[in-house]
Amino acid sequence: MRERRTPGTERSIPGTRDVPRGRRTSQPPAATSSAKTTTTGAMNQDHEPEATRRDASDTESSRANRGWWDRNADDYQQEHGSFLGDDRFVWGPEGLDEADAALLGPAAELKGRRVLEIGAGAAQCSRWLATQGALPVALDLSHRQLQHALRINDDAGDAVELVEADAGALPFRDGSFDLACSAYGALPFVADPVHVLREVRRVLRPGGRFVFSVTHPIRWAFPDEPGPEGLSVAASYFDRTPYVEQDENGRAVYVEHHRTVGDRVRDVVAAGFRLVDLVEPEWPEWNTQEWGGWSPLRGHLIPGTAIFVCEVDGA
Repeated sequence: MRERRTPGTERSIPGTRDVPRGRRTSQPPAATSSAKTTTTGAMNQDHEPEATRRDASDTESSRANRGWWDRNADDYQQEHGSFLGDDRFVWGPEGLDEADAALLGPAAELKGRRVLEIGAGAAQCSRWLATQGALPVALDLSHRQLQHALRINDDAGDAVELVEADAGALPFRDGSFDLACSAYGALPFVADPVHVLREVRRVLRPGGRFVFSVTHPIRWAFPDEPGPEGLSVAASYFDRTPYVEQDENGRAVYVEHHRTVGDRVRDVVAAGFRLVDLVEPEWPEWNTQEWGGWSPLRGHLIPGTAIFVCEVDGA
């Protein structure tokens, strides 16, 4: 599992990179502790990206994260594929399953509903939705992640619809979907979450529901360590400066944006949604796995995931 380092600390703030996301998640991904890439020409193979905190625009964030996920999709799916399954819908590393939580609504009511999954990765969540009779569309920024979705489609004989696009520019007509979901996808990686939320609201029908999960904002105040050293506050929860990894030329190769709980609530409202629920999954006894800073020890003491359940007014 990849370690993130920030100036003056042994470990960085947590984020989605080491989270087995519910498809995908963020959400995190790499299976090694090395920041070297395997994509030819992507960056200097001998250069360890520098971890820092600095501003990053939407354009820079999108470019960096598309490249990061394309380079690391193979490692991510290898590391987390068994946890995610091919057709399972989990909301985060705790393992909260949509089959049990029913945050999108009762499973019996999913049949025939058009559902947009944003940041779908290999489309595990969409594939589960399809088994419930829903009509999912799995969207992701990363071409390589969607290639894994195609691979699983072929292996399983499924035909989940896949779309490669940016969450900030959804290629769908207004009111195209009944439901939308995102398990650690898109929102942790964008500089302007309200814009993305407004895009999601635009493509939902009146009365539609959008459920999304992100790393619980409180985690940004703690070191990204799975043991006792990860239980002491080491940074300001209120520091919204993005976490950036950059190459030797100062070009971002990974960006993650921090929002407080209050920020997320205000973003949801500003986009025209009504917040129905905020779910903070507890770490279950059966889950003994560790991913980076995610562990049973920390999970039993501080929240790791925040799930926002939002609706569009109207019948």
